[in-house]
Amino acid sequence: MWPRGDSGPPSRQAAVIDVGSNSVRLVIYRLDGRAIWTVYNEKALAGLGRDLPATGRLSPEGVEVAITALRRFRALLDGWRAEEVTAAATAAVREAADGPAFLKRVRDETGLSVRVLTGEEEARYAALGVIAGQPDAEGVVGDLGGSSLELLRLNGAAPEGGATLPLGPFALGAPRQLDADRIRRLVEAALSPHANRFATRHFHAVGGAWRNLALFHMELADYPLHVAHQYEMSRADALAVSRLVARQSRASLDRMQGLSKKRIETLPYSAIVLEALIERLEVERVIISAFGVREGLLLEAMDPETRRRDPLIEGCEALTASRGAAADLGGALEAWLAPAFEKLAPVFAERDPVLLSAACRLADLGARLHPDHRADIAFEQVLRAPIAGMTHPERAFLASVVFARHTASPNPPEADTVARVIGAERRQRARALGAAVRLGCDLSGRNPRLLEKSSLAIHDERLALTAAAGWEDMLLGEQTAKRAQTLASALKLKLELG
Repeated sequence: MWPRGDSGPPSRQAAVIDVGSNSVRLVIYRLDGRAIWTVYNEKALAGLGRDLPATGRLSPEGVEVAITALRRFRALLDGWRAEEVTAAATAAVREAADGPAFLKRVRDETGLSVRVLTGEEEARYAALGVIAGQPDAEGVVGDLGGSSLELLRLNGAAPEGGATLPLGPFALGAPRQLDADRIRRLVEAALSPHANRFATRHFHAVGGAWRNLALFHMELADYPLHVAHQYEMSRADALAVSRLVARQSRASLDRMQGLSKKRIETLPYSAIVLEALIERLEVERVIISAFGVREGLLLEAMDPETRRRDPLIEGCEALTASRGAAADLGGALEAWLAPAFEKLAPVFAERDPVLLSAACRLADLGARLHPDHRADIAFEQVLRAPIAGMTHPERAFLASVVFARHTASPNPPEADTVARVIGAERRQRARALGAAVRLGCDLSGRNPRLLEKSSLAIHDERLALTAAAGWEDMLLGEQTAKRAQTLASALKLKLELG
C-alpha cells in the first residue's frame, strides 16, 4: 500500500489488467481518496479479436502476444495481494469459442484469474468510468473497443439501460481494406433500432480510437492544450474530423501528424462509427473521456462515502500534500474566502464554489520551489495535471489562479493558451481568486488558526478586511495591506482595513 501522507486523503495503490479485443493493458493507479492517478501504464496490441468475425476464435498470434504480456504483468506485480489486482476481459474473450481455453491457459501460466465481463457489465463499467472522471456527466456514454460498442445512458450519477453492439473495428472487418459505403450501411442497420433510445445532446466517447481522433482534431485546429480528458468537439467539428479520417487511404493516414501509427488499420472504421452515432443520435457535443472500464471498476470498489467526494477537490489536495504543510489549510482558506466570493457574479455558474474549494487546496503548491520560478512551475503543473473532474476551461482557470497566488504579474507562461480557452472575465476572476489565496496565506503565515482571527467581506463597492479585537497590529501590517490592495484592485473595489 501507498502510505498515508501527513495531509490529504488516504492513499493506496491498485492495479487493473484489461484484456481487450485489441490491446492487453496493465495500469497501476494511486488512489488518493476519490482521486485516481495513473502511475504506470503498459499495453501490448495483441489483436485478440482480429479473427473473431471470420473464425469465431481468438487470433492465434494475438493469443501468444497476450500470454507473453500477461506473464510480464504478473511478474511486475510480484508481491501484490490478490485484492489489489483486478483482471477483466471484454468482448473478444467473451464471444470466442476458445475464450474459456484461453482463460485457463492464462490461469495456468500466470496465476491470474480473469473475470469476463458481460456486455451489460462492460457498458456499466464504462459509464462508471466516465462518472469517475466527471461526476456530473449527463447524456450517453459510448465505449468503442476492438470488437464491440457499448452504449449506456447516464441519469445524473446513475447509469441505466445499456446495449452492446457488434460495431468494433474488428467486427466490421478491420484490418481489411475499408469499403466505406458498405460499412456505413452495416453501422446504420445496427444503430437504427437503438437511435430513439439513446438520442442525446451530449455524447461521452470512451476508447483509444476516439481519443486519437480527438488528438488529431487538436492538431488540425492548432488547439494548444493537448489534454485528451474532457476535450470537447462540437457536432460540426466531430463530423468533419470523422469524415476526413474515414475517406483517407492508409498511406495518407500514415503521413498525417497526430494519428497513432498503430491504429491506422482500425481508425477509419472507428471514425465511421462515430459519424453515424452523431447523426443518428442527434449529438450536439462530443466529450472525450480518458476514463473508462478500468476506472469504473475502481470507482465501484470504493466505499460509498469516498465515491461521493469530489475528484477535483481531492485531486488538488493530493497534488499539494507535503510534509510540514498544515493539513487543514485548504479548508480553512475556503471558509475564509467563500463569504466574500459568494457576493460576486458567478463565472462558471454553479461550479464556482467547487473551483474556489479546489483553488484553496492548491494554496501550497510550489511552496518548496524557488520563489523566482514557483509561479510558472505551479501553473504548468495544474494546466496539465492528470486530475479528473474539471473541463478544459476550468483547468485553465485553476492554473491561472495558482499563478496569481504566487505573483502579481498578469501574464502566465502560456498567456495565449489561457486566452484561447477562457475569456477575459474568467481570467480576471482567476487573478482575483489567486490574489485572495495569497492574501490569506500571507496574513496567517499559512496557519489556519490565525485565519479565524480575521474576516474578508464585500459590502457594496468595498472590500473589507477586518481583524478581531486585539489582533489588528499582528494581522493588518504593511505586507497584509499590500496583498489586500492587490485583491481589491483585481475586484475593482475600494479597500477598507479595520
